[in-house]
Amino acid sequence: MAAVCDFLACGASAACRRSLTANSFLNRTSRACGFAAASRASPNTPTRRNTFVTAAEQVLITAKQPAMTVSSAELHAKQAWEFWKRLGSPKYHVAPMVDQSELAFRMLCFKYGATAAYTPMLHSRLFLEDPKYRAEHFTTCPGDRPLFVQFCANNPATLLEAARLVQDHCDAVDINLGCPQRIARKGKYGAFLMEQLELIESLVSALAQGLKVPVTCKIRVFPDKERTLAYARMLERAGCSVLAVHGRTREQKTAKAVRADWEIIKAVREAVSIPVLANGNIRNLQDVHDCIAYTGVEGVMSAESLLEDPALFWPHRLTQEGAYTALEGVRLMKEYLDLAAQYPTPMRMIRGHTFSLIGPWLQEFTDLRDKINTAKLEIEIIRSVVAELDVRIPKTGRTHPIPKLSERALARMEREAAMAGAIAEQQRQDAALADLIPTDRKSSGFAQFDKDVQQKMELVA
Repeated sequence: MAAVCDFLACGASAACRRSLTANSFLNRTSRACGFAAASRASPNTPTRRNTFVTAAEQVLITAKQPAMTVSSAELHAKQAWEFWKRLGSPKYHVAPMVDQSELAFRMLCFKYGATAAYTPMLHSRLFLEDPKYRAEHFTTCPGDRPLFVQFCANNPATLLEAARLVQDHCDAVDINLGCPQRIARKGKYGAFLMEQLELIESLVSALAQGLKVPVTCKIRVFPDKERTLAYARMLERAGCSVLAVHGRTREQKTAKAVRADWEIIKAVREAVSIPVLANGNIRNLQDVHDCIAYTGVEGVMSAESLLEDPALFWPHRLTQEGAYTALEGVRLMKEYLDLAAQYPTPMRMIRGHTFSLIGPWLQEFTDLRDKINTAKLEIEIIRSVVAELDVRIPKTGRTHPIPKLSERALARMEREAAMAGAIAEQQRQDAALADLIPTDRKSSGFAQFDKDVQQKMELVA
């Protein structure tokens, strides 16, 4: 297969960006968003700081105006459907998952029936300014299509520049408007922008007007139905071409505790004129068919269930011989490790997939679990664990494990592991952002620029 594209070339773009003077960078940002920079010849030319604030403010002011006329709305809907058909009208989507929907996992899902996939959520500023972050978090290859690259953001200009780095290597750029986790609250993105609809509209408009590929969105719903429908219509007006709807509110974070509301997803599908995807309550392929039949959506995306069974979309799953058992996790683990070796993958991602795929057996054979928990984990260690499972499982005479821990203890361990993972991701993001500030912002006064702009944008919103 073709080698992974690691986007080292994109580092040049970031390096050039850092070398720009403050004024040239601000003017370029204005042009990127479709706004003319202030004339340098005019005696009334604002200061550099005000030039940037004016550009950011203009994005929001424009978002307050009707994004489309009736005729342009019809044209947008037509183009959205043409785009969808060019992709092959994909029904089965790998959801965006931080540190989990990476290239190796996407390729495994494509092998077993997935017809489109999303990258993990990418932090737009880090992606734009940090070459190491880009190289680690975004890799692709020719077979990795259709591909939606997802970003989180709260600044239209930054989002647009980051998205332009990937637009030639994907089919669409997606905006994460649905993440309900603590990292999104702290970073002021995802579902925590739901009170700033004008800012959301400006994010979508900036990409719709400035990219060569369509912009798509993934959202959560409001508790109020009409507010949710108005939200969906606004996103369509702003230029969203495909809308993925998670049928839970921002506060409903635990999938096992609260079932997704297919009724509101159905209502959104009837309220907009663009393709809609459903997310929530997808445990197996039959659920996929039931959801599409009930809601009328064009496709379904799966996250947690797909982590446990990357072959969830495989038609063979609906046959008696192909039904999922814990033995399948061991088989799929072998295939995933081969792909992770072919497409170099950070060990924290491999470890996560290991517990998703063979975790049930590790709850019975706890000595093997201890090997996986070693600080210096390598792929060969995991291969040896899988090989040992091939020896031990047949001796049990069972196709399912018997955990040595109680369900309550296992649930506690899952919560602790999830919290540890969230904290680790937050620490990595904080450290990466901290590294950026001294090198290209603090020394040139950009830190104060950012603070002033953020305050101004909040006032305008």
